[in-house]
Amino acid sequence: MTRTAIITGASRGIGLGIAQALVDRGDRVCVTARDPETLAEAVETLGGPKSAIGVAGKAHDPAHQDEAIARTVDAFGGIDLLVNNTGTNPVFGPLLDLDLDVARKMVDINLLTVLAWTKKAHAASMGERGGAIVNIASVAGLKPAPGLGFYGVTKAAMIQLTAQLAVELSPGIRVNAVAPAVVKTKFAAALYSGREEQAAAPYPLERLGVPADVAGAAAFLLSEEASWMTGQTLVVDGGLTLMGGLT
Repeated sequence: MTRTAIITGASRGIGLGIAQALVDRGDRVCVTARDPETLAEAVETLGGPKSAIGVAGKAHDPAHQDEAIARTVDAFGGIDLLVNNTGTNPVFGPLLDLDLDVARKMVDINLLTVLAWTKKAHAASMGERGGAIVNIASVAGLKPAPGLGFYGVTKAAMIQLTAQLAVELSPGIRVNAVAPAVVKTKFAAALYSGREEQAAAPYPLERLGVPADVAGAAAFLLSEEASWMTGQTLVVDGGLTLMGGLT
């Protein structure tokens, strides 16, 4: 059965990797991102309008959410899958140095936006059709991470939100999360650029992640192969959390 997915923040990196994994399985996708040109390139990479559409906008903008959902339903007839991938982390440092206005924006984008997309996708289609949702969290939401403290707080809240939604939306909709460690993307570049070997040293598998690592996990959780899984957070971290704290 061909399914339809909305994937936020999917013009590159992990989001695009997940979109490609779903298209490769025969699904159709709506990908969203802020930059129209990069988004258009992503849609072409994914096979064009028969398998993918792009809707440009800010993921936390309610008007953008409404447009993306309406265009997806119009193009493909409904929504079966949702991937909440968009996130932000504009700061690095201790919590006591954090600007509270920045913290509020992080809560809005990393947490409340996930709930907003879920509410709207449910109302538009998924509440009737059923389906599956995957939220992209982080190992920083599982263990304290130096410099990434409040980002980790928002991801920990996302993990709890995932579990709560899994209970409330069962049995028709499954809700799971993926918690990656450092993945080689533009978003995470500051954590490894110019020092990749050093950054990878604490990982038992001796490398950082790549988007395909997370995409495979997300595609599995969205598939019927995971039909008896809900409320779970799948850690994809090269073994990093086995070693204790995050570095």
